Amino acid sequence: MKLLSYTLATLLVFIVIAFLSLMHCSLSSGPMKEAADVSAPPMPGNHVVKTSRLLKRDATERAVITADEPDLFLQKTPAEFNTEAYDYISDNPFLSVRQNPLSTFSIDVDTASYANIRRFLNQGRMPPKDAVRIEEMINYFSYDYPAPAEDAPFSVHTEIAACPWNPEHRLIRIGLKGREMSGKTRPPANLVFLADVSGSMSSPDKLPLLQKAMKLLVRNLEEKDRMAIAVYAGASGLVLPSTICDKKNKAKLLNAIDNLSSGGSTHGSEGIRLAYETAKENFIADGVNRVILATDGDFNVGVTNQGDLIRLIEEKAKSGIFLTVLGFGTGNLKDSTMEKLADKGNGNYGYIDSITEARKILVEETGGTLVTIAKDVKIQVEFNPAQVSEYRLIGYENRVLRAEDFNDDKKDAGEIGAGHTVTAFYELIPAGGSLSGKVDPLKYQQPVQLYEASGTGELLTVKLRYKEPAGDTSKLLSIAVKDKDNNIENASQDFRFASAVAAFGMLLRDSPHKGNADYEEVIRLALSAKGSDEYGYRAECVSLMRNAASLSQ
Repeated sequence: MKLLSYTLATLLVFIVIAFLSLMHCSLSSGPMKEAADVSAPPMPGNHVVKTSRLLKRDATERAVITADEPDLFLQKTPAEFNTEAYDYISDNPFLSVRQNPLSTFSIDVDTASYANIRRFLNQGRMPPKDAVRIEEMINYFSYDYPAPAEDAPFSVHTEIAACPWNPEHRLIRIGLKGREMSGKTRPPANLVFLADVSGSMSSPDKLPLLQKAMKLLVRNLEEKDRMAIAVYAGASGLVLPSTICDKKNKAKLLNAIDNLSSGGSTHGSEGIRLAYETAKENFIADGVNRVILATDGDFNVGVTNQGDLIRLIEEKAKSGIFLTVLGFGTGNLKDSTMEKLADKGNGNYGYIDSITEARKILVEETGGTLVTIAKDVKIQVEFNPAQVSEYRLIGYENRVLRAEDFNDDKKDAGEIGAGHTVTAFYELIPAGGSLSGKVDPLKYQQPVQLYEASGTGELLTVKLRYKEPAGDTSKLLSIAVKDKDNNIENASQDFRFASAVAAFGMLLRDSPHKGNADYEEVIRLALSAKGSDEYGYRAECVSLMRNAASLSQ
């Protein structure tokens, strides 16, 4: 009897539970369902991200996955993800000549920032401020500087005029012009093309565009050149060993490029090691020995620590094998990583957003991309306090060096390629003027005494140090510059166009030093200085300025 009572009681409990479950389902199908969905975890295929600026060494914007604070969650589909990473840039300030008479920096021939900015503006978006590196915008364009002497790797040119965005200031341009080399005069090349074929490279603006770019390069090589193709993803491998680029073998190279496909995660460090080993095995003495790395920069397997990757590249560069980095794609671009790798690999960094840009880098500028004519090129400017009160270097924020680094041959600096032009601007405040606040008189020392040379009328002295591509000891050049009472309208076309590009960059960055620059004036100045514009790059820049003007309103 007791057993029967226990069984009936248990059955009754199950009936009550079932009834309550049915009631809950009925309520969930009504108005309460919406409220329940809000607190529910996201469905598969959606990802929860909260953006935050992390105070890390590289100071980049990153997406941080979090599991709390649901009121701050943003649900995004994978197509909307943006994990691009850029190093933080703080505009160079004005510095007092009496307190900081020397300005020292490494040259930069990278152009990736300009092409990346173009990508944003053509998509109808303003670029992130930290994606705007003004020196790379200016150096995207070539300028008609005097050719170097026969025994010199490059020439040095200066020009000065009134500053377009602050007429009371002066603007000085320092320009370098690398020695030209044609396909016939350049040395033979030993190239290893290292292609990222990981899953992140599957979109049309990545691997498919990379394949088209590789074909352009292959068709532009000569019989004296040789090329290997390596890939990396979940595993690394040699698709085609180093091959002489005659007509017959070019067909093999093109076929190997056609057969590349994407998949897997990115084992970047192993691919880089393989590429350098292949280049070393086929090393050409007195030739061009270079690894060309093509990627979106998303190294996520193997040695992924940026410091370890940089040390690996630095070590390999000492062997005489230099590095070119080509960036591809949208939404996953690791700009900060690729720029550092190119810098430490004695190379250059370009961003390819179209087949036109691929042609510019790999065909029109083959000499500059492949052939280094001088390495560790540093510039040091000494300002005359009798003529200049304060100065500001425009751009080159991540290339600034200490004064003592100029004479230190162990200190790494930038390279210049055949035919490359390099441009740097300083904005000068004439003696008697000042933008910085007043400082109390010093208690323990007297103001700096001026030497006789300060009365010569010289504005400044430009000094350059560089090494031969295979050398370890630097050579010194020095040029004294006097002011010329020149207004911007009388400046050369190249000066006016380059200064318009500099102002454009300051507007994109919303720089505190942009003065009275605005898009209307920048466009007017650029239009007045387009010149012959053989390839239409300057006209395209004006179009981008107009896009930015519309987006900024």
